[in-house]
Amino acid sequence: MGSSQAAVSFLSNVARAAFGLGAAATLLNSSLYTVDGGQRAVLFDRFRGILDETVGEGTHFLIPWVQKPYIFDIRTRPHTFSSVSGTKDLQMVNLTLRLLSRPDTNNLPTIVQNLGLEYDEKVLPSIGNEVLKAVVAQFNADQLLTDRPHVSALVRDSLIRRAKDFNILLDDVAITHLSYGAEFSRAVEQKQVAQQEAERSKFVVMKAEQERRAAIIRAEGESDSAKLISDATASAGMGLIELRRIEASREVAATLAKSPNVAYLPGGQNLLMALSPSR
Repeated sequence: MGSSQAAVSFLSNVARAAFGLGAAATLLNSSLYTVDGGQRAVLFDRFRGILDETVGEGTHFLIPWVQKPYIFDIRTRPHTFSSVSGTKDLQMVNLTLRLLSRPDTNNLPTIVQNLGLEYDEKVLPSIGNEVLKAVVAQFNADQLLTDRPHVSALVRDSLIRRAKDFNILLDDVAITHLSYGAEFSRAVEQKQVAQQEAERSKFVVMKAEQERRAAIIRAEGESDSAKLISDATASAGMGLIELRRIEASREVAATLAKSPNVAYLPGGQNLLMALSPSR
């Protein structure tokens, strides 16, 4: 009987000890939280609200059921969104913007109070569309291509300035895609076709002008040649014509000598169209 009571007492002590250890382990686990690399924490206190101090990496203590940690990822994260904006000349363009953002670690308590943990999803799309529409409206549609570096710089500077109002830092802002509406694309294509037709017409006019000048020069040359021959004939007699007839006969003879076919030549003085000194 005594041994049975001792066993019951021992088991009761073991149970109380186990319960105490379990409660202590639970309390210890509830009193610890871990902040991983690339993260920061902000504590919420039920009595004091959001604490102003930002907690760094490592394992830290808190008061269970009184304090609650909000963990922030402070590493740079990408965000991409598209916007349809109107240009200065009333053309619609599709723009895609890519941002690299991270929170300002010195103002994490303010971000928790005003925006919460999903601060970037709440802020960046709205200010991004606002800035894109405001900047694109300052340029004509064709200037978005010719002045693209200037447009990108304006968008980047405006977005960085607007994001700072919400304690968000932007490491990079880039326009990754730009396309025009169907009407503007057709207008550009028609303009290119018209320019090609204008260039072709200009070439045709220049070609006709050159041919006209060549005909005039050729006619003047033939006129001068005829005048020189006439003057030479008047001063030297028919010797020049006889020389030309001999040269023509040599050319005809050379041509006939190279031909494999049989050629029949007229007799007498009819070979060179009856060109003789007597005429």
